[in-house]
Amino acid sequence: MKHREHRRTPALLPASKPPHSSASRKSAGPLLTAAFAVLAGCTSAQERETPPADPAVAEAMPVLIADPADVESADAIVGAVYDVISGPGGAPRDWDRFRSLFLPGARLIPSGAGQDGRVGARVMSPDDYASLAQSGNWFAEGFFEAETSHVSERYGNIAHRFSTYAAYRSESDAEPFMRGINSIQLLDDGERWWVVTIFWQSESDAGPIPDRYTENR
Repeated sequence: MKHREHRRTPALLPASKPPHSSASRKSAGPLLTAAFAVLAGCTSAQERETPPADPAVAEAMPVLIADPADVESADAIVGAVYDVISGPGGAPRDWDRFRSLFLPGARLIPSGAGQDGRVGARVMSPDDYASLAQSGNWFAEGFFEAETSHVSERYGNIAHRFSTYAAYRSESDAEPFMRGINSIQLLDDGERWWVVTIFWQSESDAGPIPDRYTENR
């Protein structure tokens, strides 16, 4: 599968109501309709207290073979993550491709303020994310996410990417209905790249994304 280039470089990812930004309200209405928005906040104690996964279970999970083009570089694997969750409303996502990007035991962690104002985070596995997205019909509406800028650091085999994203209902939309930052940890094992963790938060009324994260450097 050839990696598709995005018109803005797409971002990741949605388990409950996120903090709403004034810009998002003006451009698209309630964020409840956005798949990523759904993941961006944690509104209950139960979600905040999600128990850690059993390492033995993680090790037992089968590792899917990734498309070499998806995992040949840090840019490629980040682009693949954004590409695989983007698409028109109701269109099926390739969840096997999605799972193939993640290291066994990898985690996806949305963070945000709940209805009570308390900040929390929910820890999910790639399988959790895929299952919830399908059962919750997160992508009933069009959802196209793009990386607009990033700040990256690397030492040896480990890398970190602070990836600023924007989400659109259609590829032709001029303005996003949501923005945020994905903190992505990556591993280069010498043969391919892996996603280790994606930890993210949507832009909120607490303040806009700082300029240093909206321009590449």
